[in-house]
Amino acid sequence: MPGLTLGDLVPNLEVDTTHGKMKLHNYFNHSWTILFSHPGDFTPVCTTELAKMAAYDDEFAKKGAKLLGLSCDDLLSHVEWSKDVEAYADGHKVKYPIISDPNRQVMKQLNMVDPDAKDSNGNLPSRALHVVGPDNTIKLSFLYPSSTGRNLDEVLRALESLQLASKYKIATPVNWKPGEPVVISSSVSNEEANKMFPQGYNTLDLPSKKDYMRFTHGFNSLSEFELPAADAALH
Repeated sequence: MPGLTLGDLVPNLEVDTTHGKMKLHNYFNHSWTILFSHPGDFTPVCTTELAKMAAYDDEFAKKGAKLLGLSCDDLLSHVEWSKDVEAYADGHKVKYPIISDPNRQVMKQLNMVDPDAKDSNGNLPSRALHVVGPDNTIKLSFLYPSSTGRNLDEVLRALESLQLASKYKIATPVNWKPGEPVVISSSVSNEEANKMFPQGYNTLDLPSKKDYMRFTHGFNSLSEFELPAADAALH
């Protein structure tokens, strides 16, 4: 994916939003931020997405994450469209700001352009989503075409995985869900693992006899250790 990608610093752009003019880094303010774009206001898939974002706003807040939307429509359009979004959202309010980018310059700098979706003014935003870390860099990106709505449960899951990995030397395996076992990073020696994971860990016995598949328990949704004595897995 060209342009802004994993590990890159998000440019500190000044943007117009439904909450007023702001600098991106000031809004991030050393927090995790879900920065997402949508192709256009008053469109069906985008309406379902922004409504679900509104419904999940508290869930993201529990994880210390902010929401920030973007499209190429003007502020008045955003404000009027938000009424439809809230009507569809079954009582949930759109509390997060939405960037207005009528000149389509912000979306280019944030790598949110759909090369195939165009109107009379040029390319439209894609369904891009960046998870921005507290250091203002891109930690994860999703990129969907306009025909496919995003899965916010996966965004929440991925956010929690990123937060855990940022605090502990672990990674999350395929189809991992919060509360399930995680794997210990390959950069951690067994001696280090004994100290870092006092609840213990299980090492799989593989044909290669290499001890890289080390699973440990004990992480809850707050990204902190739990130490349940009865469930501690000993290596």
